[in-house]
Amino acid sequence: MSDQPVTSLSEPRLASGWGAATGSWLPAVILLLATVMVWEAVVRIFAISAFIIPAPSEIAQSLVAQWPTLLQATLVTAGEILFGFVVSVLVGIAIALVIVRFDWLGRALYPLVVLFQNVPKVALAPIFILWFGYGLAPKIGLILVIAFFPVTLSMLAGMQSVDRSLLSLMNSVGASRTQILFRIRVPHSLPNLMAGTKIAATLSVIGAIVGEFAGASDGLGYVIQFASTQLDTALVFAALLLVSVLGIAFYYAAEVLERIMVPWAPKFSGA
Repeated sequence: MSDQPVTSLSEPRLASGWGAATGSWLPAVILLLATVMVWEAVVRIFAISAFIIPAPSEIAQSLVAQWPTLLQATLVTAGEILFGFVVSVLVGIAIALVIVRFDWLGRALYPLVVLFQNVPKVALAPIFILWFGYGLAPKIGLILVIAFFPVTLSMLAGMQSVDRSLLSLMNSVGASRTQILFRIRVPHSLPNLMAGTKIAATLSVIGAIVGEFAGASDGLGYVIQFASTQLDTALVFAALLLVSVLGIAFYYAAEVLERIMVPWAPKFSGA
């Protein structure tokens, strides 16, 4: 008798949780499936050449046929993205801390950071190849210059939006600038910082592909370039599909990290 109320209460909760989880991704899945079906139908009905736009079924066939090559390329690109993303986050955090902690250095550094962000990153790719060769270093360099800025900007926004009355209280008890920075400003900036890391995660994918376009012997960017020279459009789309999967995976990995580190941060519900 005592177990019956527990069961009746827990079942609605489980059903509610499952319904909420399903409702969050089900519309996206339906839209994706509808897009694929329309794409397949249009290609078949209008007899569009696979050289121009391959049908989804042809992309899937190419994905299966070239899977060993694509898997190896995916692992290479994923390693570049992970390494570059970590370096970008660390550098972005360091720059933000320096700008806030040292006023004179911050006033000098911040305009240079903004100015550097306006430099076309694609134009830097051949320079990095010239400086660092065709190894991992130029890819990491490109990811860094592309992805560090949203981390720095987001953390700065968080650290500079602290309640002035809280800063006045810390000053009144004799706290130093370093103590205020690490006890007040940095914790307050964590939600902004995690939002910046999610942006940096997707930008890291772009940086890795741009680096592989400029010069590489492996990776998904190399596969895309090679398939383009062979006029194998289906393989190009298959590689692009895997690039998109990597981008989604890194984005949601950053979101999981956000939920662990700052569970109080507001979340986008899609409502």
